[in-house]
This record gives sequence, structure tokens and C-alpha cells, in this order.
Amino acid sequence: MSVFAGAWRRFAAAGLLAALAALPQGARAADVVVVSNQGATPGVREIAAAFERASGQKVTVVQEAGAPLDQRLANGPADLITGNPGQIDDLVKKGRVVAGSAVPFALASLGVSVREGARKPDISTVEAYKAALLAAKSIGYSRGCSGTNAAAGIEALGLSAQLKAKTVLVDGGPVVEYLAKGDFEIGIQQTNIMVGVPGTDYVGPPPGALNKPCPSSVALLTVSKQPDAARALIKFIVSPEAAPLLRKTYVEPATP
Repeated sequence: MSVFAGAWRRFAAAGLLAALAALPQGARAADVVVVSNQGATPGVREIAAAFERASGQKVTVVQEAGAPLDQRLANGPADLITGNPGQIDDLVKKGRVVAGSAVPFALASLGVSVREGARKPDISTVEAYKAALLAAKSIGYSRGCSGTNAAAGIEALGLSAQLKAKTVLVDGGPVVEYLAKGDFEIGIQQTNIMVGVPGTDYVGPPPGALNKPCPSSVALLTVSKQPDAARALIKFIVSPEAAPLLRKTYVEPATP
């Protein structure tokens, strides 16, 4: 038995399963629905699968935006939501998230990718990264947290004006999907949604302080019909036993 397997079984026996076993049967009849942000989804799905195996509680992870998301947050079905801390705070103010329930759980570093088969630029140092950006014919990143942090790094390098004309801002969908189609030469987004995507090759993270990670928190939704089971899932998401599952998807737990 591996060290992780032993730790996981001890955790499950001592806490998670006991907590869930104490729930009324009806409280475990329906799925726990997690509304996940794009950057957190790979890790959330790994954790959900482990939680299901240990508890017998079904978990469904969905990723939505715009009107469908608003509808789900207002009427369900939805129990938990993950997102940038600022987004979670806004939902608390709107009455969609239970105040005091939000907990940080993941940090996703930035990553750089190129089209499959293209030459991988040297980005191992700040100067090399700067040179790679200047040499690229086009650069793409999103309007979300990763894009904001990528743009901040470019500004710190003093390149905002020089790169503006060849920068493509992606609306919706992973940056690597557009990169694979040839919409730009270099893509920057969170590593966990870039590694291993067909049609692209992962290069690595930006160097040093230019690699500012994106945080994700998890919180209980006011529309939840499964609050006890949902809180049990939050407990597991932020537990030390979940850390290897997050790292498997190229993110770090918020608390090492």
C-alpha cells in the first residue's frame, strides 16, 4: 500500500465516511453538483471522483457561463461553486453564496505553449522570456485571471505597447484550442489546462515573479439542496489528502 493510499484510508475511515454515514439517507439521494470555473475543473473532477469512491455520494461537475450559469445559481441544481476569490465575494454580496463558506483550495501557475511541432522558445530566464515574446509573430491569452496575470507580466517587462498589435485576447474556451488552430504562435494560460492538449506542445512556466498563479476558492451555494453532503465535500477538497489529487492536475493546494 502506498503512503497516499494509507493516508487516504485513514482519513476516510476517521472522518469523511463517518460524517456522510450520519446524514439522512435522503440527503445522499441526489447528486452533489459542483459548478466549476474553467481553471479549476481538472482538479475538481479528480477530487470528485475520489470523494465518490470513498463516500458513495454521487458528484456531478459542470462548467457553465453566462445565462445558463445565472439560471443554475438562481434555481439549481447546484450545491458548490469554485472560482476566483473576487468572483466568490461578488456572489456572496448577491446572495448566491453562503457567507463565510468560501475556502481557498488551489493555485494554478501560468504556462506557455506553442503549436505542435513548432520550435519551443527558451523562456528559462526573464531575458529569454522577453526575447521570445518579442520574436513571436502573435501571442494569445484569455480575459480571465490567467490573462490578467500574463498581461501584468508583459507590462512588468515594459512590452505592453510593443506587443499590443500582435496580441489576441481569447473569449471563451481554453487558449490552447485557438493555439492548435493556428490563431497565434504562443499561448499563455494556466498550466493545468494546457499540458497534453492535442495540436499543442507545452513549453513551461514563465520565469520567476512573472509566473503569478491564479487562485480558486470553493463555496456553498444558497440554492443547495444538499448542504451537509456539500460541506463534507468542501472538507475533503481542502484536506491534506486531496493535495496529491490537485498536484496530479498541475495545480498546487492553497495550503501546502
